[in-house]
Amino acid sequence: MNYTEGFINVSSGNVYYKIINPQITDKPFLVFLHEGLGCSEQWKDFPQLISNSVGCPALLYDRLKYGKSDYSEAIVDSNYMHDEAFEILPKVLENLNIKGKIILIGHSDGGTISLLYASKNNDKVAAVITEADHVVCEEITTGGVRKVVGEYEKGWLKEMLTKYHKEKTEKLFRGWSGFWLSEDAEKWTIEPHLRNIKVPVLAIQGKEDRYGSEEQLIVKLMNITGDVNITFLENCGHIPHHELKENVLHKMIAFIESEIK
Repeated sequence: MNYTEGFINVSSGNVYYKIINPQITDKPFLVFLHEGLGCSEQWKDFPQLISNSVGCPALLYDRLKYGKSDYSEAIVDSNYMHDEAFEILPKVLENLNIKGKIILIGHSDGGTISLLYASKNNDKVAAVITEADHVVCEEITTGGVRKVVGEYEKGWLKEMLTKYHKEKTEKLFRGWSGFWLSEDAEKWTIEPHLRNIKVPVLAIQGKEDRYGSEEQLIVKLMNITGDVNITFLENCGHIPHHELKENVLHKMIAFIESEIK
């Protein structure tokens, strides 16, 4: 595999990054943003397959608190994804000297961060792909988090997450779940930001997603100014790129190719 990796200092710590196909310099960067309990490694070979297929370089990085990056004491509150989109992600791109157009590909929290970034940077974004992102908090969202807390308490989920996040796991999990089960989360939304997005968006969601219903797609359709392409997948939960890998690969590749012609 053709890639480079390393660490850059961003804000309050060192951030791990990986760039796939760094030799490609004439195409938009694909920027992959991981989920709320994830990290770059959990994408597995999916970014490599996308990058190779469309001929674009790809960036993955672990947000502070996650994976190989340093832990951060930043509080997880209603602005934690806004802070990543408006403060941290721009610094990551600047420090890695990524100056051209980018295509954001975000899963769950990463999808929300992608939409937020695009809302203030239409001139820097060619397109956005979101999977299972959150634009409003629903009852199903908090219900899904409660179930995950139960799975964590049983031990097997904590053991799995510890493989990726090591000693950061407990604080990471409690911060993330604590916010989504708080009163602040009940009224959380990024709907006002969606109206500022003028670039094309591909929104992918599974019909069996434990954290969101079709309401997440409807709100995007009603508010985003740019073209919105909806994919609502049967027999699919919260991780479409693993659960229906070939289907999602095909849809993403076709969308990206249409935007880089």
